[in-house]
Amino acid sequence: MKVSRAAVPVVLAVAGLTALSTPAFAHVSVQPEGAAAKGGYAVVDFKVPNERDNASTTKVEVNLPADHPLASVAPQAIPGWKIDVTKAKLAKPLTMHGEKINEAVSKVTWTAEGEGIKPGYFQKFPLSVGQLPEDTDKLVFKAIQTYSNKEVVRWIEVPQDGGAEPENPAPVLTLSAASDDHHGTSGASNASDDSASSAEKTAAGTQASDGHDTDTTARVLGIVGIVVGAAGVAYGVFAGRRRTTA
Repeated sequence: MKVSRAAVPVVLAVAGLTALSTPAFAHVSVQPEGAAAKGGYAVVDFKVPNERDNASTTKVEVNLPADHPLASVAPQAIPGWKIDVTKAKLAKPLTMHGEKINEAVSKVTWTAEGEGIKPGYFQKFPLSVGQLPEDTDKLVFKAIQTYSNKEVVRWIEVPQDGGAEPENPAPVLTLSAASDDHHGTSGASNASDDSASSAEKTAAGTQASDGHDTDTTARVLGIVGIVVGAAGVAYGVFAGRRRTTA
């Protein structure tokens, strides 16, 4: 019984490691290819991991921010996925390259024509977007993920600065400072070049094992250290008690 008590820290540490290994840290996210500078253009990737063991992701819907509409939105063709672009009238017209724009893309939907995103894999969905607003530091894209078993996960909760991460956080794109030429370093001012570059990356492996994100890996390594340390302490206590008894 004494040995069991000494091993309690090890058990707790292992339990913590198991908790960190769950899919709770995997969610739909958005990252730019390069920089997403205010007033410029960028290619952004929506990363969608499959979090279920018994179902595939068959549809992904991304809603673009209505408070900061984007005049130019162009999805990249992805083999095995049908793409629908939805536009909406703007309450306040935009001016782009001297032309007045009365409508903008409000939603992009990708629907799998085959298996979709299988368990243990993720898929990137690239969009070329611009011009990025200059009066905000972040853009929130609310996303909806549908599985083959009809389950729907809504990634629509807006993270608050300084607050805990919501259970289903919406993808948030952080904008960098405006560049002199008002074009992002990803070169999105030339949409065709962006699409070609992104297509090469996608062809190299659009579906790969999701694994752990960088932050999750760091947490796991920290817990591993705790497990090793706790095991050493437990062994020392047990060995010391055996010598005392002898």
